[in-house]
Amino acid sequence: MEITSITESHLSQCAAIMIDAYNAPPWNCQWTSEKAHQYLAELIDHKDFVGFIIYDNNEPAGAILGHKKTWWTNSQLMIDELFVSPASQKKGCGKKLLQYCEDYAGTNQIELLVLMTNRYLPVYNFYEMMDYTLADQYVFMFKQLNL
Repeated sequence: MEITSITESHLSQCAAIMIDAYNAPPWNCQWTSEKAHQYLAELIDHKDFVGFIIYDNNEPAGAILGHKKTWWTNSQLMIDELFVSPASQKKGCGKKLLQYCEDYAGTNQIELLVLMTNRYLPVYNFYEMMDYTLADQYVFMFKQLNL
């Protein structure tokens, strides 16, 4: 497996992986190619973007995208997305991407990796297995607007 930094040239590969991953169970989203490209381009365009794509047998298999963030206590790497194609899941791609981010953080004086996930889906157990801690004091809130 090979991991490389994401650039705009990887956008189509990342969008294809994301659609493949998120439109399948358990997520069952309905990402279109246009929306996936737009969403990922917004992440890549962030001035403090950090992202990596993993290849398995020279085929794009997964990606992790985030951004550096300054906080009063330390520097953070906010992981916005981590996805692995269904065909490449359970092969260690997600673990390798997270470890690569940890190594990147250590090299760049980033002391904390932060992410948000769904407690009721299997990926929650994956993050626990990778030693991520549930922060009970934080909640994710939203308000649906009727447009």
